[in-house]
Amino acid sequence: MSAICPNGHASESTDYCDVCGEPMGAASSSASGAVSSGSAGAGAPAAGEGAGGGEPITCPHCSFPAAAGALFCENCGYDFTTGSLPEPAGAPSAATPAPLAPPASSLDLDPIAPPAGSPAAAPSPDPLSAPAALTPPGVDPGAGGPSTAAVAAGAPGTGPLVAPGAPADPAEGETTSARTGATPSGSGTHLPTPPVPGEDQWVVEVWIDPDWYQAQKAEDPLPSAGLPGLVVLRERSVLVGRPSASRNIHPQIDCGADSGVSRRHCQLNTDGQRWWVEDLQSSNGTYLSPAGGELPIDPIPAGQRREVADGDRIYLGGWTRLVIRKAMPGEV
Repeated sequence: MSAICPNGHASESTDYCDVCGEPMGAASSSASGAVSSGSAGAGAPAAGEGAGGGEPITCPHCSFPAAAGALFCENCGYDFTTGSLPEPAGAPSAATPAPLAPPASSLDLDPIAPPAGSPAAAPSPDPLSAPAALTPPGVDPGAGGPSTAAVAAGAPGTGPLVAPGAPADPAEGETTSARTGATPSGSGTHLPTPPVPGEDQWVVEVWIDPDWYQAQKAEDPLPSAGLPGLVVLRERSVLVGRPSASRNIHPQIDCGADSGVSRRHCQLNTDGQRWWVEDLQSSNGTYLSPAGGELPIDPIPAGQRREVADGDRIYLGGWTRLVIRKAMPGEV
């Protein structure tokens, strides 16, 4: 059974109107008031009936019939008051602002082009790009000065610009580490030292000594004894030992064939006139004896320097003997 709301709409609900939402109790109270007052005659229409009277209307959007006084169309939702349709589900709200595009960055691969008719903006400098080439003082780039391409190609009279205070390029055959004291790659634990002072040139002879091999009773077979190897001593401090790529050890005097020599066996030092030898806690010790003397028995204590006199012999490993002397003409 349907009821009529105070606005004249037919509603299945008895508490609120299905069409306009008006409480249904207002219709009952108005009807009872009209009966009790007796102001209306037998043929007069009720208050609710007068409020809801009128011709039915038709929706101008979908032509669906609607009750008189309806606020919106029940078929398409057309609002009779504002004259607008409801927004479809999922459509962006007009109140929601559109997302702003992020500002263009100098690192973007595809920067946003400036609007048509506007002057093109100068590109911002890339912090990761190489700095622009400097022009030497007093040289006018537009007056026939050396071009960047000529400088890069190494044309005569041109060369790379050097910042004030920067060291010049090392001379041919001279490493940067030898001038600055930095550890060069591949030098291992040995730090380069200044060259040997004075006019004298020094060399060290690396011998295979059968007598020392017999005294040491080494297990490795003795190599063929022949002429000694010759190593030029160019630094004040020289490392003696066996190279190791994994430990980055590359001694100047390489005794790699003798397995009795430690990786960092001993060190030779000079002041330009005299030489000293120091054992670096080697496994088999470092021995020193004068020329023509007996084979040494007692090793040099580790960490102590012993002066090497002219003609002295340094013994180490299973068969290695070292002799330091001044270079002869044509040896260096």
